[in-house]
Amino acid sequence: MKVMLKEAESFIRIFYGETNQSEQEMHIRLSEIEQQIVTTGSYEQTIEELAYGAKLAWRNSNKCIGRLFWQSLHVIDKRHIQADVAIFEALLEHIQFATNEGRIRPTITVFSPQNVRIWNHQLIRYAGYETNVGTIGDPDSIAFTKVCQNLGWQGQGGNFDVLPLVIQTSNNPPKLFDIPKEYILEVPIRHPEFEWFEDLQLKWYAVPMISSMKLEVGGISYVAAPFNGWYMGTEIGARNFADDDRYNMLPIIAEYMGLNTKSSASLWKDRALVELNVAVLLSYKEDGVSIVDHHTAAQQFKRFETNEAEAGRDVTGNWAWLVPPVSPATTHIYHKPYNNEKKTPNYLYQPLPY
Repeated sequence: MKVMLKEAESFIRIFYGETNQSEQEMHIRLSEIEQQIVTTGSYEQTIEELAYGAKLAWRNSNKCIGRLFWQSLHVIDKRHIQADVAIFEALLEHIQFATNEGRIRPTITVFSPQNVRIWNHQLIRYAGYETNVGTIGDPDSIAFTKVCQNLGWQGQGGNFDVLPLVIQTSNNPPKLFDIPKEYILEVPIRHPEFEWFEDLQLKWYAVPMISSMKLEVGGISYVAAPFNGWYMGTEIGARNFADDDRYNMLPIIAEYMGLNTKSSASLWKDRALVELNVAVLLSYKEDGVSIVDHHTAAQQFKRFETNEAEAGRDVTGNWAWLVPPVSPATTHIYHKPYNNEKKTPNYLYQPLPY
């Protein structure tokens, strides 16, 4: 109780200070919160407090390079719904609103801090299957795919099968919900010069909607609070498609390019990686889907740092996550240390529900 009261007071002081509300109003609100906590063991945040807290959580996200736009986060308050079907409908609403036919809107949907849990890592993600001939699909999804199969789901066994949503309320068994195809925007990947690139039959979904992290605001943990921005190209081109333990496409692309893969000195991985990222950026932009290249993202982060300095705030950051995985030394981030102090409000990892 004392910890919650302390965290609530810390957040409320930030909220009232940054939104230019009076100290008298702040003290009245702090008294209300203290009374609620003493009486019930918790308190209910206003929609204004929740919305600002979610935005602050983005501003405090040390691993995120896209924090320049923290104030643009659209907050959808769904704390009042408890039924799994209604939660599923709210998630579809989030997907549709955030996708916005490709003009992606940063969005978070916040559910009740009790009795709601979304089992998925992201609202839209591809399945991964272990087979006799190796992994088909996304290796990072193998464990969750098995969970879905144990709950009765059967995929098509392809490289890009969209997993169902798994929703659990209270102590009830989790339920599966298939996402209708019309809600899922995907981008087929092609290259501006290599016609053979389409033969690889690569595609990726438009919006990264993280649903496995909790939103921590003023001592309250919202364990079901899916949120999204838009992709930085390297997240897809240099990680999802390129990592050895993901789709591992670099050897195949290098072979198509006719590169010497027997010697690392030929820099075949580097050359294949650049062309893969060129393809991702071109494809999203041609299809009118929001995406940012890592050079532009780094410039935006520099503006964020300037804005924060002008506001008298220090920028915290996790260098290993902020530095782009392609050509990092060409960005200012590579040459600058960051304090990785964790601030609240924030988005935090939490144990898997399965």
